[in-house]
Amino acid sequence: MTPQPPADLLIRAAAVHTLVPGEPPRRAIAVTDGRITALSPAPDGLDALIGPATEVVDAPGSTVLPAFDDTHTHLILAAQSVHGVPVHRARDLAGFLDLIRERAARTPAGQWIHTTVNWQEVLLAEQRMPTTGELDGATAEHPVLVRRGAYNMVLNSAALRLAGITEATEAPPGGVIERDEQGRLTGRLINRAIELVEPVLPSPTLAERIDGLRAASADYAATGIGTVRDCLVPVEDLDVLDAARAEGALAVRMRALVSGFAARTPEQVDALLERMDAWRADGRDDDRLRLWGVKFGIDGGFEAGAMEEPYQGQPCYHGRLLWEPDELLAAVDRVVERGWRVGVHAWGDRGLRVLLDVFERVLKRHPGLPPGTLVVEHGGLARPDQRARAIALGIPVTVQHPLLHDGALTQQRAWGEERTAALFPLREWLDEGALLTGGSDFPVGPYGAMVSVWGMTTRGTTAGIVGPEHAIDRSEAVALHTVNAARLTGESAVRGSLRPGAFADLTVWPLDPLDCPVEALRDLRPTRTVVNGLSVHLS
Repeated sequence: MTPQPPADLLIRAAAVHTLVPGEPPRRAIAVTDGRITALSPAPDGLDALIGPATEVVDAPGSTVLPAFDDTHTHLILAAQSVHGVPVHRARDLAGFLDLIRERAARTPAGQWIHTTVNWQEVLLAEQRMPTTGELDGATAEHPVLVRRGAYNMVLNSAALRLAGITEATEAPPGGVIERDEQGRLTGRLINRAIELVEPVLPSPTLAERIDGLRAASADYAATGIGTVRDCLVPVEDLDVLDAARAEGALAVRMRALVSGFAARTPEQVDALLERMDAWRADGRDDDRLRLWGVKFGIDGGFEAGAMEEPYQGQPCYHGRLLWEPDELLAAVDRVVERGWRVGVHAWGDRGLRVLLDVFERVLKRHPGLPPGTLVVEHGGLARPDQRARAIALGIPVTVQHPLLHDGALTQQRAWGEERTAALFPLREWLDEGALLTGGSDFPVGPYGAMVSVWGMTTRGTTAGIVGPEHAIDRSEAVALHTVNAARLTGESAVRGSLRPGAFADLTVWPLDPLDCPVEALRDLRPTRTVVNGLSVHLS
């Protein structure tokens, strides 16, 4: 029998939770050439694998878990936001505007100023967005782009002029150009209306883009995330990701969903797919960066999710469907015909119902589609009959408690407390047999392994505890980010659990997340995150 080569990394810990069914915790784990090579129930059980170059980590009070996946997030947006004005730190509009004013004071006149994107107006004292006039008061010498999440912008007058948006401008289908009670522009653009601005925004250099990805991916890793599934990647950015990978700038593995939001006609969908097919033909996928499929959206979010019943205080408003069902069917049909997968945002119960109608028709047209080809992203308000349909059709669902955490107050304003509390019925989904996976939906919610576990087990939000009956336990919450996540991406053989031969993607925690006080979870961070055998985060 050939002796095992020395380990590159050996960790001795209080517990190594492998997440292999029926397997008790181990005490030591060895890594060689980016793979797990051995585990032992004794802390010194792998000492024979220690060689001259082995890094030995003695962590007798620590716990090892697999690295976590964030199965629905936006790393590209995080990277673009790295150098933005940090308005997420503001507690009121005065502080918000002061931060913009400070940036303007050290920015040459005429240059764009943009903000970070991970903030919620309801968490400001005034609980509203800034207006064009207020942004003009912070600076009239710079175009200012205030962005919240992926689908909301507020512009100052200089930015509106550059974008060519006037009182006479009509919003594109699926978009909103907000006006006040007198019909005047507020500066806010929602959903597809943001497309009016994107052509005039300055393009950062490739080096700046790579620098942003390096910083943002390292920050994901610092929270225990080892793989991200980015659900809104412009097809043009695939080359940027490729360059970042070549420079070793991606601290985490990435599974990319190309944005199909701007592909409204068959010709546009085909053009998108041709670029994706070229990526596949060039063999550019690897274990670090893989093109997963296409992302569409059937409805809006907090203030535009398509609902069966009207919004609170708006008896004639039911949210918005962004596609006619037959048109979305045609688009999804073209994608799966070429062997790609599809994830579709559905937030309201009407949106989910219509999406499941579309998915059922796709499955009838294409019997034998591989499991996980069609995915519901969010499935926020999922009624019992809709859950039953999704499970019967074999449709996985990605869920994001951090999204609910940050957005609960906004959603209560639009839907009321009862429907908001019904969002993400995780307990029911799991009990009924769904494949669920966990994510953040950053920038709407904070990314991080344990802030998500804390939220799913407590149902804590900025509005307090909402829907506690839907909470799940810690082992289930961890599984949503590990074992289940690997099933979603089709990588269970190499990721999601700690076993010999699997990728050495793991995290080391100062406390045992499965057993520590629940409130300790919220701010718990790993002391080490390892991806492919390399420590991408150390503290």
